[in-house]
Amino acid sequence: MISRTLITLSLFALSLSVSSQTGLWKGPSADLSHGKLKVSDNRRFLVFEDGTPFFYLGDTGWELFHRLNKEETERYLENRRALGFTVIQAVVLAEVDGLNTPNMEGNKPLIGNDPMKPDEAYFKHVDWVIKKAAEKGIFIGLLPTWGDKWNRKWGAGPQIFNPENAMAYGKFLGQRYKDQTNIIWIVGGDRPVENELQRQTVVAMAEGLREGDRGSHLITFHPTGGSGSSQYFHNETWLDFNMRQNGHSLSFTERYSATYDDYRLEPPKPVIDGEPVYEDHPINFNPDANSHSTAADVRRPLYWDLFTGAFGHTYGHHSVWQMWTSSRSPINRPLMPWYEAIDQPGAAQMQYGRLLIESRPFLTRIPDNSIIVTDNVASAVPGSGSYRFVATRDQEGTYAMVYVPVGRKFSVRMDAIKGKEVLAWWYNPRNGEAVMTGKYPNTGIQTFNTPTPGENLDWILVLDDASKKYSAPGSRK
Repeated sequence: MISRTLITLSLFALSLSVSSQTGLWKGPSADLSHGKLKVSDNRRFLVFEDGTPFFYLGDTGWELFHRLNKEETERYLENRRALGFTVIQAVVLAEVDGLNTPNMEGNKPLIGNDPMKPDEAYFKHVDWVIKKAAEKGIFIGLLPTWGDKWNRKWGAGPQIFNPENAMAYGKFLGQRYKDQTNIIWIVGGDRPVENELQRQTVVAMAEGLREGDRGSHLITFHPTGGSGSSQYFHNETWLDFNMRQNGHSLSFTERYSATYDDYRLEPPKPVIDGEPVYEDHPINFNPDANSHSTAADVRRPLYWDLFTGAFGHTYGHHSVWQMWTSSRSPINRPLMPWYEAIDQPGAAQMQYGRLLIESRPFLTRIPDNSIIVTDNVASAVPGSGSYRFVATRDQEGTYAMVYVPVGRKFSVRMDAIKGKEVLAWWYNPRNGEAVMTGKYPNTGIQTFNTPTPGENLDWILVLDDASKKYSAPGSRK
């Protein structure tokens, strides 16, 4: 048995270390040689054509095509490649007056704001960005338009789409990028579907994409805050996976538990949170009263979503989504320009979630909070609000993981693991370090104390069937 004192001291030192801003990926973030993406046979994950699992680690670079020049685009994409991001979510017809304010090369996307008349010069820049991302092993989660162009509930607009031109525009995009493998289509764009005309418009755009690219790419729908694509389109044949926008809440309750609700829907479809709370975002949109979110605030949704059934996760930063600089009007108090914000600690810490999941059998992972023994006071463990514990395990019984958002004692059922002996690890989501805490007989209930107490000192307990001899959690294969 390893000395518990030594382990505790070592982990305490790790907890105090600052997450490195240097990414761990020395080559392409994802290996695109495995082919196109598809839904896994069990309908829970995305895989490449040859069956290789794909971890969707997204970033909301919504204004990428609109507000960055080629040099800036290269800087941004290279940063995200090095940090292991595999998807950049970006909008062709951008939110921030994307129709009437030219991109950085002086071009607008549509002639006369007519979806039937795309401007070739603008789309040549989009082409360049997509191909540059492919060179780095990054997919583009490509939104044909932001939602204010089909439902101007708020935003700059103008509202230009109807079912007829939405179908034509979708077909144009599908045909243009049918041979570009690093595309995932995301229709919608942060607006609710409030009437039949809006629904028909969204469906027409999705069907146009599918007709144009002949089914080459997956399609999903990006909803408004607190909702998911399943609410509107779960049974549509074109919807390959569900996307939620759990939104800019710091609490697990309701919104993040909805990831699990979508996971349980029939027929099963993979689910992901395409827009959780952003780093450095005004909490509840009120910076004066509540300040801004932190790295700890964006780490929690990463594991809340992954451990409750999501196949991947999307990160966002309040300055990066809008590609803000001091020369532009700020939207809701960004704290720094985008080129500084890309190095915020929460962005670098996302890679540790990817590494953790990829270090264990991927396609057999299921959510299972029953691993966690409920405390006499249930709000203590498994907790509530920002203190919510969540768990996931291998359905074959070879490993289990518990996300612990706040340092406190808790107990787990050891029978989640099938082996005779269980090897326990503490994984640090702030720096990706793993330390073995001991080997235990696989009987009854075992109590664990987090290495360091504290509100923002989160940990992940990893339990392995000792006979499998898995490498340390987070290890690169």
